[in-house]
Amino acid sequence: MILVNGHSAGTVDALDRGLAYGDGVFRTLRTQGGQPLWWRDHYAKLATDCAALMLACPDEAVLHAEICQAAEAGEGVVKVILTRGVGARGYAPPHGQSITRIVVSAPPPVYAQAGAPEAIAVRWCALRLARQPRLAGIKHLNRLENVLARAEWDAPAIFEGLLCDDLGAVIGGVMSNLLIMKNGELFTPDLGECGVAGVARTRLLRAAPRLGIPTHIGRLLPDAILAADEIMVCNSVIGVRRVARLGDATWAPAGWTTILNNALYEEAD
Repeated sequence: MILVNGHSAGTVDALDRGLAYGDGVFRTLRTQGGQPLWWRDHYAKLATDCAALMLACPDEAVLHAEICQAAEAGEGVVKVILTRGVGARGYAPPHGQSITRIVVSAPPPVYAQAGAPEAIAVRWCALRLARQPRLAGIKHLNRLENVLARAEWDAPAIFEGLLCDDLGAVIGGVMSNLLIMKNGELFTPDLGECGVAGVARTRLLRAAPRLGIPTHIGRLLPDAILAADEIMVCNSVIGVRRVARLGDATWAPAGWTTILNNALYEEAD
């Protein structure tokens, strides 16, 4: 099902700024029994991203109701897209903006369904992410870097690609955040200059101290990734997945993926 501004529809206005400029934000979340998982975290991140782009965030109750209306009866995925709405030509934001809300539901992708492999193979991407602190962490609609990075491979055996910035620091996956464990401590890249700060990453950083796991957010170079005891990627659709192979390097399971994936779902919404 697709809802546009609360009504069943399959199209948006050709002058919508989300189409013309990527002027908006989005979130992708799991649903279960017609209800969004981790809703408080998703809405909080949506509101933060809207504020960063000076967008009016929809009322929480209205958006929640639309997600529940569109959601699959069993397991599903919902994408919420918010744009600055329809405007005339030109970059200047229109006065008295009217946000466009798009809610799209679908069954979970095959790679996120029960029984999907827990261990994955990933590769390094050649594309380098541009650093732009003003947009760092935001899940905005300008995703051409991700599109071009994902176009670098079509081998079914490769699940994800890892991205570095233009200075060589590792930022994350094309569709995921990156986590590594080293000597019992959790490390994840600093996303202060580029990348998307996902809700799954946020929940794991919040859960780790409860498990007695020290956490570190900082600059990570490829050598640090290769020296990890366990490498993982995460997002709200797949949970936590263990990287078994990166290029020619391989890792045996060290148990951390199971611990962190369980922690991801332990906290009440």
